[in-house]
Amino acid sequence: MNYATAEQLSHCRNGRRVRACGIVTVRQRPATASGTIFATIEDETGTVNLIYWPDLIERQRKEVLGATLLGVVGIWQRQGEVRHLVAQELIDLSPMLGRLMVESRDFH
Repeated sequence: MNYATAEQLSHCRNGRRVRACGIVTVRQRPATASGTIFATIEDETGTVNLIYWPDLIERQRKEVLGATLLGVVGIWQRQGEVRHLVAQELIDLSPMLGRLMVESRDFH
């Protein structure tokens, strides 16, 4: 499966279905977000902000909360300098990291 880098995504048009992959660096679940989780993944070219809607969280809770290396399929949203990927499918690629220790800053 081919994944776009953060740099490549920065040039994508709004509404395009894309794939990204990176190390999960942040997970946030603001009380005011009605169950939505915001996350950030990072690759060698930069970061990608992710949005997980509640229905995805329910379907893929294990990947949402547990993946360290994450593949994401979703819709790229871009409005001016605000850019994020609305996740539709998550693939836990953490086993590819082997014994490399990586931690994210999580809300829990």
